[in-house]
Amino acid sequence: MSNYIEELFELKGAILENIKSTEESLNIFISMKKEPHTCPCCNFPTERVHDYRTQIIKDVPFLHKATFIHLRKRRYVCPHCGKRFFEKIPFLPKYQRTTNRLWAFILSRFTEVSSLKSIAKLTSLSQATIGRILDKIDYGLPSLPKVIAFDEFKGNANGEKFQFILTNPKAKKVLDILPSRKADYLYSYFSKFKDRNNVQYVVIDMSTAFKAVSKHCFPNAKIIADKYHVIRQVTWAFERTRKKVQQNFEPSRRKYFKRSRTLLLKSQDKLKDYEWQQVLNMLSLSKELSQAYYLKNEFYSLMKEKDSYKFTKRMNNWIMMAQSFECKEFNNCCKTFIDWFDEIRNGIITGYTNGYTEGCNNKIKVIKRVSYGVRNFKRFRARIMHSLT
Repeated sequence: MSNYIEELFELKGAILENIKSTEESLNIFISMKKEPHTCPCCNFPTERVHDYRTQIIKDVPFLHKATFIHLRKRRYVCPHCGKRFFEKIPFLPKYQRTTNRLWAFILSRFTEVSSLKSIAKLTSLSQATIGRILDKIDYGLPSLPKVIAFDEFKGNANGEKFQFILTNPKAKKVLDILPSRKADYLYSYFSKFKDRNNVQYVVIDMSTAFKAVSKHCFPNAKIIADKYHVIRQVTWAFERTRKKVQQNFEPSRRKYFKRSRTLLLKSQDKLKDYEWQQVLNMLSLSKELSQAYYLKNEFYSLMKEKDSYKFTKRMNNWIMMAQSFECKEFNNCCKTFIDWFDEIRNGIITGYTNGYTEGCNNKIKVIKRVSYGVRNFKRFRARIMHSLT
């Protein structure tokens, strides 16, 4: 084969005999250079050819056409033991009718979050074949780093509504995907790790179940409450206050408050002059809403604090202030912060969050959407691990 053709199709050691192109496919006819082979039974060298057989091999699509390699394959015979065997083909795995690089191409498509159907159509293979290639990927039990994070996501696979994701937020790497988020399963899973006592930090959302699992399975680790989930508690409390207050307004003003809620949620330092004036006009109509707005902004500010002592002092002051105001919607919020005080402060000190894990969950949603759901958990896990690792 000419050097440029050999490099173009990556068919090392092949002899090009013919190329036929149609509107839908590209057919390449080749044979391999004759070389001495060793008998797989007795290791006796031989160059004696018994016969030829033509094998059609599927390759990576070329110029948007399905590519087929027609290989005139030799079958050698051993003069010592009489064993007949096929010649070795460097680009073709044993017992396969697809090239190595087609497998690599298919796996690369999974990193781009493509459906099995679209990959099958692109490569002229069946969806079952694409699935079997995906099933070949194996991710074993990982080793645990010093910092781990975990969360749940809605997977609807393996008969379970929610699945579980374990990540390394510092190295931004997915460690494992589990079929269930249930505490009993997590206890059993994490007990298999001999290095779990080396974990120093565990980042979670504000889930009491995950908190209990973390304390039991990682006794030497400090638990960190994700910053986003902490701030969300205050945002929800403020929104409940706004909805309650605006119920007392006439319909036109109530609609105005609803449409202007983004201004009320926006940080005060990011408001333009005319926006700030609009906010002041809305707050002047309700003392309760004005207090809630002040509590929200103060909390946003204290969550930017980096010093542990200053944060502790400001958080205690904020809780006492919230309890003294008329905003009853903040009562549950205060109780939650008291119960999770140490975990929230650990997040302020270390700066670790569950941001990477939440980003992985968003990509998992895309995988589910393009696949119209994946019921087979083993295949679902392989897709997630291959796309995110």
